[in-house]
Amino acid sequence: MDWSKLPDLAVVTLLACAFASAARRSQSSVSSLWLTGWMMIVVQFAAFLFAPAAGQFGTIVEFIGLASLAWAGILFIWASIPYRGNSSSFWMMSALLGTNTLYIAVLVFSPAVYWALTLAAALFGALPLAITLLNLHRDNHGLRWVKVVLYASLSIFLMAFQFRPGSGLHIALNAVFFTIFFTCGIHFFHAYRRATTGAFITISGFVAWASVFVLGSGVGGFMRDLPRESEVWNLPKFVVAVGMILLLLEEQIEHNKYLALHDELTGLPNRRLFQDRLASALEHARRNKSSAALLVVDLDRFKQVNDAHGHHVGDQLLNHVGKIISSRIRRSDTVARTGGDEFSVILHEPASREDAANIGDTLIELLTEPVVLGNQTIRIGASVGIAVFQEDAPDGEGLCIVADKRMYDYKNSVGSPERAPRPAMPSLIPQSELTADLRQAG
Repeated sequence: MDWSKLPDLAVVTLLACAFASAARRSQSSVSSLWLTGWMMIVVQFAAFLFAPAAGQFGTIVEFIGLASLAWAGILFIWASIPYRGNSSSFWMMSALLGTNTLYIAVLVFSPAVYWALTLAAALFGALPLAITLLNLHRDNHGLRWVKVVLYASLSIFLMAFQFRPGSGLHIALNAVFFTIFFTCGIHFFHAYRRATTGAFITISGFVAWASVFVLGSGVGGFMRDLPRESEVWNLPKFVVAVGMILLLLEEQIEHNKYLALHDELTGLPNRRLFQDRLASALEHARRNKSSAALLVVDLDRFKQVNDAHGHHVGDQLLNHVGKIISSRIRRSDTVARTGGDEFSVILHEPASREDAANIGDTLIELLTEPVVLGNQTIRIGASVGIAVFQEDAPDGEGLCIVADKRMYDYKNSVGSPERAPRPAMPSLIPQSELTADLRQAG
């Protein structure tokens, strides 16, 4: 056993455990792939403990260590691909796993079989190119061509250097790993183009990790008298692990910030963010001497839906309603879920009373139509109240009071919401009632 590898194994195992703890709390979809990759790195270090063993056992352990390192890098590449759900992406990753594993196996078990090395080297360039060309009409992403160019270059390089006497195989192996981890650096740069500590450390770590294999080729091929084993060469792995942990923590912080300002069910702004958006819209309208409008939308018969069909269907219905409302307003406007079955719409300036009434009528019409959720058809309705800044109120609190009152006036205008038809939506209330409402708001 090579006991000098034991400290490295202990460090990478601790980092993998820390990574597992961070990944368990993460909302990232790639955390499980990253964790699997780091498990492969732990396997690599564990295998290299036994690599000096003589005979067939030592050869098998060496192959396991090298293959685990390659698989880890390819998992990191796959995790950073934005279109990895596509079938062509699966075939590309399978091709990379297969060609790298085949080349390492031939190099470790049968390095003297030149035709096998030649075939394995040729597959590095041929398979990625073939998969890319066959799927060109569906997936033509720039990252795919990056892999094609890098692996075609690797194939040419291996053909030229792998049969070099003395150090050829050592140079070839380092070229394979350089390509893997340099590709990781490019993919992570594309996936995490943001000015954060985690992104910078991870990308820099992958570039340094790839550079280690360039230095390895130089030491092995041209400076044989220099020591080849240096613990410093493992530092980029630890840097990447720390960077990935930071990326997970940064994403968790961003997710927590999002949840603090958004409704978890519909993804719409919650009441807290709604109040901020409303204050901002009114301030903007005040500066420009313009107008803004507030619509309060309350669903009819929502409690009956929950009682009859269950809360799961009720949640689906709220999601559906949120999408309907969002589809009927401008991107500059705001839709928020401000209560259990209540939604609020801020129409940023310019927004006239007529614009708001038209939108309100449209929403009532749409929400009166039957909704199909799964195999169930559900009928609801909606009551809408409108308030316009500054005609109805000079501030956000006053607007909310006026809009709420008009919504309840509309809901009660025909008694039970089960009855139909409903009258046209009122957009005005008597001045005496408005004055009384505003006094209460003050």
